[in-house]
Amino acid sequence: MRFNVAAAAASAALLAGGVSADDAQKVLKDESSSTAAEAATSVSPVELPTFTPTKLKAPFLEQFTDDWDARWKPSHAKKETGPDTEEEWAYVGEWSVEEPVVYKGMEGDKGLVVKNAAAHHAISAKFPNKIDPKGKDLVVQYEVKLQNGLECGGAYLKLLRENKALHQDEFSNTTPYVIMFGPDKCGHTNKVHFIFNHKNPKTGEYEEKHLSSPPSAKIVKTTELYTLIVHPNNTYLIQQDGETVKEGSLLEDFVPSVNPEAEIEDPNDTKPEDWVDQARIADPDAKKPEDWDEDAPYEIVDEEATMPEDWLVDEPQTIPDPEAQKPEDWDDEEDGDWIAPTVPNPKCFEVSGCGPWTKPMKQNPDYKGIWSAPLIDNPAYKGPWAPRKIANPDYYEDKTPANFEPMGAIGFEIWTMQNNILFDNIYIGHSVEDAKALADETFFKKHPVEEKLEEAEKPKVEENKPSSPNDLKFTEDPVTYIKEKVDLFVTIAKKDPVEAIKFVPEVAGGAAALLVTFIAILASLVSGGSAPAPVKKAAKDVKEKAKDAKDKAAEAVATGAEKAKEATKRNTRSQS
Repeated sequence: MRFNVAAAAASAALLAGGVSADDAQKVLKDESSSTAAEAATSVSPVELPTFTPTKLKAPFLEQFTDDWDARWKPSHAKKETGPDTEEEWAYVGEWSVEEPVVYKGMEGDKGLVVKNAAAHHAISAKFPNKIDPKGKDLVVQYEVKLQNGLECGGAYLKLLRENKALHQDEFSNTTPYVIMFGPDKCGHTNKVHFIFNHKNPKTGEYEEKHLSSPPSAKIVKTTELYTLIVHPNNTYLIQQDGETVKEGSLLEDFVPSVNPEAEIEDPNDTKPEDWVDQARIADPDAKKPEDWDEDAPYEIVDEEATMPEDWLVDEPQTIPDPEAQKPEDWDDEEDGDWIAPTVPNPKCFEVSGCGPWTKPMKQNPDYKGIWSAPLIDNPAYKGPWAPRKIANPDYYEDKTPANFEPMGAIGFEIWTMQNNILFDNIYIGHSVEDAKALADETFFKKHPVEEKLEEAEKPKVEENKPSSPNDLKFTEDPVTYIKEKVDLFVTIAKKDPVEAIKFVPEVAGGAAALLVTFIAILASLVSGGSAPAPVKKAAKDVKEKAKDAKDKAAEAVATGAEKAKEATKRNTRSQS
């Protein structure tokens, strides 16, 4: 004997109560057609735009075309960790240029990819000519694609200072840079770095200036576009995906500030011995009143209190536990006399209290505590002392911090716990318009495609999903229909089986129908295909009883529904 999908559908229809086997077969046929259509749709590729190298020109523009390795060289240096530690890290992380493997938004568009997780990576490319931003707009723009997300690591770039010692093989964390820009995240720290090294015009020393309130990075698997624009008037703006997320001034928004204070506190100044900085003092003329009793207690016995009428003086607050029993292995000779543990006296819970009654305490109206003189303004007060101000010997004023040092190369020097970070379409130059044009050719073509691919992977939200099992229809979703009905039947049956039959007769009727089917199948197997008359009669009797039970269940559910409606009306009236 064979069981096929059609038989399963017929059984499900019987369980539904009132749905025929023909309906079940129709549902199976529709479901198969729908599944095939969905499969065909899922394998249909999204139409991708095709990458075409840009014709735009810039001091440095990188799209990682086939000749990329003629410009980019990985570092083989050791990472310096400081004089106080013996740890030494090597830049062992590997790099590759390849198309994205997550949400590919453009055909043939390759990028520079971080290949190793939990590793130090360093790679750099020299500019054809040094980039000197003095008196010009500086535009730094590049794409970041976090294909595996980013839990802890950096995805920022560095624009390296032009000098004769700029060797790509030795590029490391100590290589002098002019600007560091891009996302960085680890734990709760999530920011888009903008750091620039500023040269002190008096000492010639360099100091990092950090953006005090950087914007947050977008930690997503789609491509994100980061843009930094610095104008000659010392203003800057940071954009993400073409939208400005931060703007301000180099002179106001960075720590330490670009220019030091013109005056500083005199380190040799000291507070005079007779300086009074206590604003208020105890009134020296105040005297304790003669009637002030410092010995009066804070609380006294409430002499007016009386014992509550229901107070049970003779009842103990605890009694031996009446349910406690002496352990079977208790030996009086070795363990001593067994005494039952005590429990709170239940009689005391029903009254004000038990046991000896004593008058309660109350706050003493005559209590004043220890006397102290009131405070008055100090006539000798001179205010808070501070050292006098003197001219800052290290003071300077740089009115053009946007005139950054010339830059000779770009580098990625990062550590990350996630691999497959992809960088692409890097623009370093002076034209805001050209940077926008490059983004239009690349980012703004593939980003919408990537978002569609991401959206397609999200679980489908069922619209118009029934809010109650009673709203379900077998023909729309047989599996959910049966599951919800059975769950509801079991839940109600645990408390009241009769109510379960009334409110969910489909399950009771379906179970009876399945029982009849099982008996018929069993009889057929036992008789080799032809059941004897007594077996057939028994099966017929069971089937008729099942039909009768199903009819009664249907009648019960009608009655139950009327009762439910009446209960709803009563609740509505009571609420109004």
